[in-house]
Amino acid sequence: MLGITRPKPGEHVNADGVWDLLQNKGKMTVFSLCLLLCADLLDLAVGYLTVTIEPLPPVVVGETVTLKCNFKTDGRLREIVWYRVTDGGTIKQKIFTYDAMFNTNYSHMEDYRRREDLVYQSTVRLPEVRISDNGPYECHVGIYDRATREKVVLASGNVFLTVMSPPNNISVLAENTPAPFSRYQAQNFTLVCTAKGGKPAPSVYFKRDGELIEVISYTEPSTSERAAGSAGWRGARPLISRDLDETKLQRSLSLLDPEGRSARLYTESPQRVHTQGQQAYEPSPATEVIPETVVSREFPRWVHSTDPLYYFSHTQIPQSDGSVVVQARLTWTLNPQLDNDALFSCEVKHPALSMPMQTEITLASPKGPKLFMTPTRAKVGDTVRISVQGFQNEVFPEPLFTWTRVGGRLLDGSAEREGRELILERVPAELNGSMYRCTAQNPLGSTDTHTRLIVFGK
Repeated sequence: MLGITRPKPGEHVNADGVWDLLQNKGKMTVFSLCLLLCADLLDLAVGYLTVTIEPLPPVVVGETVTLKCNFKTDGRLREIVWYRVTDGGTIKQKIFTYDAMFNTNYSHMEDYRRREDLVYQSTVRLPEVRISDNGPYECHVGIYDRATREKVVLASGNVFLTVMSPPNNISVLAENTPAPFSRYQAQNFTLVCTAKGGKPAPSVYFKRDGELIEVISYTEPSTSERAAGSAGWRGARPLISRDLDETKLQRSLSLLDPEGRSARLYTESPQRVHTQGQQAYEPSPATEVIPETVVSREFPRWVHSTDPLYYFSHTQIPQSDGSVVVQARLTWTLNPQLDNDALFSCEVKHPALSMPMQTEITLASPKGPKLFMTPTRAKVGDTVRISVQGFQNEVFPEPLFTWTRVGGRLLDGSAEREGRELILERVPAELNGSMYRCTAQNPLGSTDTHTRLIVFGK
Protein backbone atom coordinates (compact mmCIF):
# COMPACT_ATOMS: atom_id res chain seq x y z
CA MET A 1 0.00 0.00 0.00
CA LEU A 2 1.39 3.36 -1.03
CA GLY A 3 1.31 6.37 1.30
CA ILE A 4 1.07 10.10 0.78
CA THR A 5 4.37 11.87 1.13
CA ARG A 6 4.81 15.43 2.37
CA PRO A 7 5.47 18.13 -0.26
CA LYS A 8 9.01 19.37 -0.49
CA PRO A 9 9.93 22.76 0.93
CA GLY A 10 8.68 25.48 -1.41
CA GLU A 11 6.27 23.10 -3.16
CA HIS A 12 2.73 24.56 -3.36
CA VAL A 13 -0.42 22.58 -2.76
CA ASN A 14 -3.42 24.55 -4.03
CA ALA A 15 -7.18 23.98 -3.77
CA ASP A 16 -6.83 21.28 -6.41
CA GLY A 17 -4.12 19.60 -4.44
CA VAL A 18 -5.52 16.15 -5.20
CA TRP A 19 -4.52 16.38 -8.88
CA ASP A 20 -1.11 17.89 -8.02
CA LEU A 21 -0.35 14.99 -5.77
CA LEU A 22 -1.34 12.53 -8.50
CA GLN A 23 0.79 14.24 -11.10
CA ASN A 24 3.87 14.79 -8.94
CA LYS A 25 3.94 11.68 -6.81
CA GLY A 26 1.75 9.05 -8.39
CA LYS A 27 1.60 7.25 -5.10
CA MET A 28 -2.13 7.44 -4.27
CA THR A 29 -4.48 4.51 -3.92
CA VAL A 30 -8.02 4.61 -5.26
CA PHE A 31 -9.45 4.45 -1.73
CA SER A 32 -7.44 7.41 -0.48
CA LEU A 33 -8.38 9.39 -3.56
CA CYS A 34 -12.07 8.81 -2.91
CA LEU A 35 -11.76 10.04 0.67
CA LEU A 36 -10.14 13.29 -0.39
CA LEU A 37 -12.66 13.87 -3.14
CA CYS A 38 -15.59 13.32 -0.78
CA ALA A 39 -14.17 15.73 1.79
CA ASP A 40 -13.63 18.38 -0.88
CA LEU A 41 -17.17 18.00 -2.23
CA LEU A 42 -18.65 18.08 1.30
CA ASP A 43 -16.87 21.34 2.03
CA LEU A 44 -18.19 22.86 -1.17
CA ALA A 45 -21.74 21.76 -0.28
CA VAL A 46 -21.89 22.84 3.39
CA GLY A 47 -19.67 25.93 3.37
CA TYR A 48 -18.56 27.63 6.58
CA LEU A 49 -20.08 30.06 9.12
CA THR A 50 -18.42 31.80 12.09
CA VAL A 51 -20.18 34.26 14.43
CA THR A 52 -18.55 36.63 16.92
CA ILE A 53 -19.90 39.57 18.96
CA GLU A 54 -17.66 42.45 19.87
CA PRO A 55 -17.18 42.80 23.66
CA LEU A 56 -18.81 45.79 25.34
CA PRO A 57 -17.44 48.06 28.07
CA PRO A 58 -19.74 48.88 31.00
CA VAL A 59 -22.32 51.53 30.09
CA VAL A 60 -24.31 53.99 32.18
CA VAL A 61 -28.08 54.14 32.40
CA GLY A 62 -29.46 56.41 29.68
CA GLU A 63 -26.66 55.83 27.17
CA THR A 64 -27.08 54.24 23.74
CA VAL A 65 -25.57 50.78 23.27
CA THR A 66 -24.71 49.13 19.95
CA LEU A 67 -24.64 45.34 19.83
CA LYS A 68 -22.66 44.25 16.77
CA CYS A 69 -22.72 40.69 15.49
CA ASN A 70 -19.89 39.85 13.07
CA PHE A 71 -20.18 36.71 10.95
CA LYS A 72 -18.18 35.22 8.12
CA THR A 73 -19.59 32.76 5.62
CA ASP A 74 -19.39 31.73 1.99
CA GLY A 75 -23.07 30.74 2.01
CA ARG A 76 -26.27 32.65 1.46
CA LEU A 77 -27.70 34.41 4.52
CA ARG A 78 -31.07 33.15 5.75
CA GLU A 79 -31.74 35.10 8.98
CA ILE A 80 -30.26 36.92 11.95
CA VAL A 81 -31.98 36.61 15.36
CA TRP A 82 -31.06 38.48 18.55
CA TYR A 83 -31.98 37.05 21.96
CA ARG A 84 -31.86 38.43 25.44
CA VAL A 85 -31.06 35.66 27.94
CA THR A 86 -32.80 35.76 31.34
CA ASP A 87 -33.25 33.60 34.42
CA GLY A 88 -29.74 32.20 34.31
CA GLY A 89 -30.01 31.08 30.68
CA THR A 90 -33.27 29.16 31.01
CA ILE A 91 -35.30 31.75 29.09
CA LYS A 92 -34.34 33.38 25.79
CA GLN A 93 -36.41 36.39 24.79
CA LYS A 94 -36.32 37.13 21.07
CA ILE A 95 -35.77 40.87 20.67
CA PHE A 96 -35.05 41.27 16.94
CA THR A 97 -35.22 39.26 13.72
CA TYR A 98 -33.89 39.94 10.21
CA ASP A 99 -35.32 37.74 7.48
CA ALA A 100 -33.09 37.75 4.40
CA MET A 101 -35.61 35.92 2.23
CA PHE A 102 -38.15 38.73 2.40
CA ASN A 103 -35.68 41.45 3.46
CA THR A 104 -37.90 42.33 6.43
CA ASN A 105 -37.25 43.22 10.06
CA TYR A 106 -39.33 42.05 12.99
CA SER A 107 -39.26 43.63 16.45
CA HIS A 108 -40.12 41.45 19.43
CA MET A 109 -39.87 44.28 21.96
CA GLU A 110 -43.34 45.80 21.82
CA ASP A 111 -43.14 46.67 25.50
CA TYR A 112 -40.10 48.78 24.71
CA ARG A 113 -42.00 50.61 21.90
CA ARG A 114 -39.40 49.67 19.27
CA ARG A 115 -36.48 50.99 21.25
CA GLU A 116 -34.03 49.17 18.94
CA ASP A 117 -32.99 50.29 15.47
CA LEU A 118 -31.40 48.03 12.83
CA VAL A 119 -28.35 49.94 11.65
CA TYR A 120 -26.89 47.06 9.67
CA GLN A 121 -28.00 43.50 9.20
CA SER A 122 -25.68 42.43 12.04
CA THR A 123 -26.11 45.42 14.35
CA VAL A 124 -28.79 46.28 16.92
CA ARG A 125 -28.88 49.58 18.78
CA LEU A 126 -30.51 50.00 22.20
CA PRO A 127 -31.04 53.69 23.03
CA GLU A 128 -31.46 54.86 26.63
CA VAL A 129 -30.57 51.59 28.31
CA ARG A 130 -31.96 50.82 31.74
CA ILE A 131 -30.83 48.62 34.62
CA SER A 132 -33.26 45.97 33.42
CA ASP A 133 -31.27 45.70 30.14
CA ASN A 134 -28.29 44.32 32.07
CA GLY A 135 -27.44 40.73 31.19
CA PRO A 136 -26.31 38.35 28.39
CA TYR A 137 -27.33 38.67 24.75
CA GLU A 138 -27.00 36.16 21.90
CA CYS A 139 -26.82 36.57 18.13
CA HIS A 140 -27.94 33.57 16.04
CA VAL A 141 -27.11 33.53 12.31
CA GLY A 142 -28.50 31.05 9.79
CA ILE A 143 -27.29 30.31 6.22
CA TYR A 144 -28.63 27.96 3.57
CA ASP A 145 -27.07 24.54 3.21
CA ARG A 146 -25.40 24.38 -0.20
CA ALA A 147 -26.63 20.86 -0.77
CA THR A 148 -30.29 21.74 -0.32
CA ARG A 149 -32.26 24.94 0.25
CA GLU A 150 -34.46 23.17 2.79
CA LYS A 151 -31.71 22.98 5.44
CA VAL A 152 -30.23 25.90 7.38
CA VAL A 153 -26.81 25.94 9.04
CA LEU A 154 -26.80 27.85 12.36
CA ALA A 155 -24.06 29.47 14.46
CA SER A 156 -24.23 31.89 17.38
CA GLY A 157 -22.20 34.24 19.55
CA ASN A 158 -22.87 35.89 22.92
CA VAL A 159 -21.95 39.01 24.85
CA PHE A 160 -22.69 40.33 28.35
CA LEU A 161 -24.05 43.86 28.66
CA THR A 162 -23.13 45.51 31.99
CA VAL A 163 -25.34 48.50 32.81
CA MET A 164 -24.19 50.79 35.63
CA SER A 165 -26.42 53.19 37.51
CA PRO A 166 -25.13 56.01 39.73
CA PRO A 167 -26.85 56.59 43.09
CA ASN A 168 -29.89 58.83 42.67
CA ASN A 169 -30.37 59.74 46.33
CA ILE A 170 -28.17 60.11 49.41
CA SER A 171 -29.26 61.23 52.86
CA VAL A 172 -27.87 61.47 56.40
CA LEU A 173 -29.91 60.79 59.52
CA ALA A 174 -29.13 60.40 63.19
CA GLU A 175 -29.88 56.93 64.52
CA ASN A 176 -32.39 56.49 67.36
CA THR A 177 -33.72 60.05 67.27
CA PRO A 178 -35.44 62.09 68.53
CA ALA A 179 -33.62 61.31 71.77
CA PRO A 180 -33.29 63.10 75.13
CA PHE A 181 -30.24 64.96 76.31
CA SER A 182 -27.98 63.05 78.73
CA ARG A 183 -26.83 65.33 81.55
CA TYR A 184 -24.62 63.05 83.60
CA GLN A 185 -23.47 60.22 81.37
CA ALA A 186 -21.59 60.11 78.07
CA GLN A 187 -23.41 58.47 75.20
CA ASN A 188 -22.65 57.09 71.78
CA PHE A 189 -23.93 58.91 68.72
CA THR A 190 -24.44 57.39 65.26
CA LEU A 191 -24.84 59.02 61.86
CA VAL A 192 -26.41 56.87 59.15
CA CYS A 193 -25.71 57.69 55.49
CA THR A 194 -27.97 55.97 52.95
CA ALA A 195 -27.18 55.82 49.22
CA LYS A 196 -29.94 54.49 46.94
CA GLY A 197 -30.12 53.51 43.28
CA GLY A 198 -26.46 52.56 42.71
CA LYS A 199 -25.30 49.61 40.57
CA PRO A 200 -22.78 48.32 41.41
CA ALA A 201 -22.74 49.27 45.07
CA PRO A 202 -20.99 52.63 45.65
CA SER A 203 -18.29 53.32 48.22
CA VAL A 204 -19.33 55.60 51.10
CA TYR A 205 -17.14 57.55 53.51
CA PHE A 206 -17.47 60.39 56.02
CA LYS A 207 -15.68 63.71 56.47
CA ARG A 208 -15.64 66.17 59.35
CA ASP A 209 -15.10 69.84 58.58
CA GLY A 210 -13.81 68.83 55.14
CA GLU A 211 -11.25 66.31 56.44
CA LEU A 212 -11.50 62.57 55.87
CA ILE A 213 -12.27 60.78 59.14
CA GLU A 214 -9.98 57.94 60.19
CA VAL A 215 -12.27 55.11 61.18
CA ILE A 216 -12.14 51.65 62.72
CA SER A 217 -14.28 49.19 60.77
CA TYR A 218 -16.52 46.73 62.55
CA THR A 219 -19.12 44.21 61.45
CA GLU A 220 -22.74 45.22 61.71
CA PRO A 221 -25.00 42.58 63.38
CA SER A 222 -27.60 40.97 61.16
CA THR A 223 -31.26 41.90 61.29
CA SER A 224 -32.17 38.64 63.04
CA GLU A 225 -29.51 39.23 65.70
CA ARG A 226 -30.86 42.71 66.35
CA ALA A 227 -34.44 41.44 66.56
CA ALA A 228 -33.38 38.78 69.06
CA GLY A 229 -32.19 41.42 71.49
CA SER A 230 -32.01 45.00 70.32
CA ALA A 231 -31.53 46.33 73.85
CA GLY A 232 -28.70 43.92 74.52
CA TRP A 233 -27.08 44.81 71.21
CA ARG A 234 -27.06 48.51 72.03
CA GLY A 235 -25.65 47.83 75.45
CA ALA A 236 -22.89 45.65 74.02
CA ARG A 237 -21.39 48.54 72.08
CA PRO A 238 -18.84 50.17 74.42
CA LEU A 239 -18.44 53.87 74.94
CA ILE A 240 -15.92 54.94 72.36
CA SER A 241 -13.48 57.13 74.25
CA ARG A 242 -9.72 57.09 74.64
CA ASP A 243 -9.46 58.77 78.03
CA LEU A 244 -12.78 58.47 79.84
CA ASP A 245 -11.87 58.87 83.52
CA GLU A 246 -14.09 56.73 85.75
CA THR A 247 -13.31 58.88 88.81
CA LYS A 248 -14.58 61.94 86.96
CA LEU A 249 -17.67 60.01 85.91
CA GLN A 250 -18.28 59.00 89.51
CA ARG A 251 -17.91 62.62 90.54
CA SER A 252 -20.57 63.55 88.00
CA LEU A 253 -22.84 60.78 89.19
CA SER A 254 -22.55 62.13 92.72
CA LEU A 255 -24.64 65.07 91.57
CA LEU A 256 -27.66 62.79 91.34
CA ASP A 257 -30.29 62.91 94.04
CA PRO A 258 -30.58 60.05 96.60
CA GLU A 259 -33.08 58.21 94.40
CA GLY A 260 -30.75 58.27 91.41
CA ARG A 261 -32.63 60.93 89.45
CA SER A 262 -30.86 63.91 87.95
CA ALA A 263 -31.64 67.22 89.58
CA ARG A 264 -33.08 69.92 87.32
CA LEU A 265 -31.31 73.22 86.94
CA TYR A 266 -32.50 76.32 88.73
CA THR A 267 -33.95 77.58 85.48
CA GLU A 268 -36.33 74.61 85.38
CA SER A 269 -37.86 75.02 88.82
CA PRO A 270 -37.94 77.79 91.46
CA GLN A 271 -34.99 77.85 93.87
CA ARG A 272 -35.64 76.30 97.26
CA VAL A 273 -33.83 77.66 100.34
CA HIS A 274 -33.26 75.24 103.22
CA THR A 275 -32.08 76.52 106.58
CA GLN A 276 -30.81 74.13 109.25
CA GLY A 277 -33.43 73.60 111.92
CA GLN A 278 -36.18 75.13 109.83
CA GLN A 279 -38.74 73.51 107.62
CA ALA A 280 -38.04 73.83 103.92
CA TYR A 281 -39.98 76.59 102.32
CA GLU A 282 -41.97 75.45 99.27
CA PRO A 283 -43.39 78.41 97.34
CA SER A 284 -46.77 77.94 95.76
CA PRO A 285 -47.35 78.46 92.03
CA ALA A 286 -49.09 81.74 92.85
CA THR A 287 -45.93 83.14 94.48
CA GLU A 288 -43.50 82.11 91.72
CA VAL A 289 -41.83 85.03 90.01
CA ILE A 290 -41.31 83.86 86.41
CA PRO A 291 -41.05 86.19 83.42
CA GLU A 292 -43.41 85.77 80.51
CA THR A 293 -40.73 84.02 78.42
CA VAL A 294 -37.66 82.28 79.82
CA VAL A 295 -35.11 80.47 77.65
CA SER A 296 -32.37 78.48 79.34
CA ARG A 297 -29.67 76.26 77.89
CA GLU A 298 -28.03 73.32 79.58
CA PHE A 299 -24.82 71.48 78.77
CA PRO A 300 -23.57 68.12 80.07
CA ARG A 301 -21.64 67.81 83.32
CA TRP A 302 -19.15 65.08 82.46
CA VAL A 303 -15.59 65.25 81.15
CA HIS A 304 -15.21 64.46 77.46
CA SER A 305 -12.55 62.99 75.26
CA THR A 306 -11.07 65.51 72.85
CA ASP A 307 -9.80 62.75 70.56
CA PRO A 308 -12.63 60.26 70.00
CA LEU A 309 -12.49 56.98 68.14
CA TYR A 310 -14.79 56.71 65.12
CA TYR A 311 -16.26 53.31 64.32
CA PHE A 312 -17.52 52.57 60.80
CA SER A 313 -19.76 49.86 59.38
CA HIS A 314 -21.81 49.45 56.24
CA THR A 315 -24.46 47.12 54.88
CA GLN A 316 -25.62 46.40 51.30
CA ILE A 317 -29.26 45.64 50.54
CA PRO A 318 -29.96 44.32 46.99
CA GLN A 319 -33.12 45.66 45.35
CA SER A 320 -35.48 43.98 42.90
CA ASP A 321 -34.41 46.29 40.04
CA GLY A 322 -30.76 45.24 40.35
CA SER A 323 -29.57 48.29 42.27
CA VAL A 324 -28.10 48.22 45.77
CA VAL A 325 -28.97 50.32 48.82
CA VAL A 326 -25.87 51.04 50.93
CA GLN A 327 -26.15 52.14 54.55
CA ALA A 328 -22.99 53.39 56.25
CA ARG A 329 -22.82 54.08 60.00
CA LEU A 330 -20.37 56.31 61.85
CA THR A 331 -20.38 55.93 65.67
CA TRP A 332 -18.42 57.83 68.30
CA THR A 333 -18.74 59.19 71.84
CA LEU A 334 -20.52 62.51 71.55
CA ASN A 335 -18.84 65.61 72.96
CA PRO A 336 -21.44 68.42 72.87
CA GLN A 337 -18.87 71.14 73.57
CA LEU A 338 -16.74 70.11 70.57
CA ASP A 339 -19.33 68.52 68.29
CA ASN A 340 -21.84 71.36 68.46
CA ASP A 341 -21.73 73.22 65.10
CA ALA A 342 -19.44 70.55 63.61
CA LEU A 343 -19.94 69.95 59.88
CA PHE A 344 -20.20 66.28 58.84
CA SER A 345 -20.44 65.22 55.22
CA CYS A 346 -21.19 61.90 53.58
CA GLU A 347 -19.55 61.36 50.20
CA VAL A 348 -20.35 58.64 47.68
CA LYS A 349 -18.01 57.41 44.93
CA HIS A 350 -19.25 55.40 41.97
CA PRO A 351 -17.67 54.40 38.60
CA ALA A 352 -20.62 56.03 36.80
CA LEU A 353 -19.90 59.41 38.44
CA SER A 354 -17.22 61.83 37.29
CA MET A 355 -17.04 63.29 40.82
CA PRO A 356 -18.37 62.16 44.23
CA MET A 357 -21.89 62.94 45.38
CA GLN A 358 -22.08 64.70 48.74
CA THR A 359 -24.58 65.68 51.40
CA GLU A 360 -23.82 67.70 54.53
CA ILE A 361 -25.32 68.18 57.98
CA THR A 362 -24.31 70.43 60.86
CA LEU A 363 -24.75 69.17 64.41
CA ALA A 364 -26.60 71.78 66.46
CA SER A 365 -28.33 71.88 69.81
CA PRO A 366 -31.75 73.51 70.20
CA LYS A 367 -31.55 77.26 70.75
CA GLY A 368 -35.00 77.84 72.17
CA PRO A 369 -38.20 77.24 70.21
CA LYS A 370 -40.73 79.96 69.48
CA LEU A 371 -44.15 79.16 70.91
CA PHE A 372 -47.40 80.18 69.28
CA MET A 373 -50.73 80.03 71.14
CA THR A 374 -54.19 79.92 69.56
CA PRO A 375 -56.56 81.51 70.13
CA THR A 376 -54.59 84.59 71.13
CA ARG A 377 -57.38 85.59 73.55
CA ALA A 378 -58.53 82.35 75.14
CA LYS A 379 -61.89 82.28 76.91
CA VAL A 380 -63.25 79.85 79.43
CA GLY A 381 -64.29 76.66 77.63
CA ASP A 382 -62.05 77.20 74.58
CA THR A 383 -59.61 74.62 73.26
CA VAL A 384 -56.12 76.12 73.47
CA ARG A 385 -53.23 74.95 71.30
CA ILE A 386 -49.62 75.83 72.13
CA SER A 387 -47.32 74.82 69.27
CA VAL A 388 -43.65 75.08 68.34
CA GLN A 389 -42.92 77.40 65.43
CA GLY A 390 -39.83 77.62 63.23
CA PHE A 391 -36.18 76.54 63.66
CA GLN A 392 -36.77 72.84 63.08
CA ASN A 393 -34.65 72.92 59.90
CA GLU A 394 -31.77 74.56 61.76
CA VAL A 395 -31.41 71.87 64.43
CA PHE A 396 -29.83 68.46 63.85
CA PRO A 397 -30.58 65.91 65.06
CA GLU A 398 -34.32 66.44 65.33
CA PRO A 399 -35.21 67.67 68.82
CA LEU A 400 -37.54 66.00 71.29
CA PHE A 401 -40.24 68.34 72.64
CA THR A 402 -41.66 67.80 76.14
CA TRP A 403 -44.44 69.88 77.72
CA THR A 404 -44.93 70.38 81.46
CA ARG A 405 -46.89 72.74 83.67
CA VAL A 406 -44.88 74.69 86.20
CA GLY A 407 -46.07 73.89 89.71
CA GLY A 408 -48.67 71.30 88.77
CA ARG A 409 -49.96 68.71 86.37
CA LEU A 410 -51.38 69.24 82.92
CA LEU A 411 -55.09 69.63 82.36
CA ASP A 412 -55.57 65.91 81.62
CA GLY A 413 -53.75 64.96 84.85
CA SER A 414 -50.51 63.81 83.19
CA ALA A 415 -47.13 65.06 84.36
CA GLU A 416 -45.81 65.73 80.83
CA ARG A 417 -46.58 65.39 77.14
CA GLU A 418 -44.35 64.85 74.11
CA GLY A 419 -44.81 66.37 70.68
CA ARG A 420 -44.67 69.66 68.85
CA GLU A 421 -48.06 70.76 70.15
CA LEU A 422 -49.84 70.87 73.51
CA ILE A 423 -53.65 70.83 73.40
CA LEU A 424 -55.72 72.04 76.36
CA GLU A 425 -59.38 71.23 75.84
CA ARG A 426 -62.13 73.31 77.46
CA VAL A 427 -59.82 75.36 79.66
CA PRO A 428 -61.35 76.38 83.01
CA ALA A 429 -60.94 79.77 84.65
CA GLU A 430 -58.60 78.22 87.23
CA LEU A 431 -55.86 77.95 84.58
CA ASN A 432 -55.67 81.71 84.19
CA GLY A 433 -52.05 82.77 84.72
CA SER A 434 -50.67 79.20 84.66
CA MET A 435 -47.17 78.77 83.24
CA TYR A 436 -46.23 76.07 80.71
CA ARG A 437 -42.74 74.88 79.91
CA CYS A 438 -41.62 73.49 76.52
CA THR A 439 -38.32 71.61 76.73
CA ALA A 440 -36.52 71.08 73.41
CA GLN A 441 -33.62 68.65 73.64
CA ASN A 442 -31.39 66.51 71.52
CA PRO A 443 -28.13 64.69 72.34
CA LEU A 444 -26.22 67.97 72.01
CA GLY A 445 -28.14 70.06 74.55
CA SER A 446 -31.43 71.14 76.08
CA THR A 447 -33.38 74.42 76.20
CA ASP A 448 -36.54 75.50 78.04
CA THR A 449 -39.08 78.03 76.86
CA HIS A 450 -41.95 79.19 79.11
CA THR A 451 -45.23 80.82 78.20
CA ARG A 452 -48.15 81.96 80.33
CA LEU A 453 -51.81 81.19 79.66
CA ILE A 454 -54.25 84.06 80.13
CA VAL A 455 -57.90 83.00 80.28
CA PHE A 456 -60.59 85.65 79.82
CA GLY A 457 -64.12 85.32 81.09
CA LYS A 458 -67.01 84.66 78.73
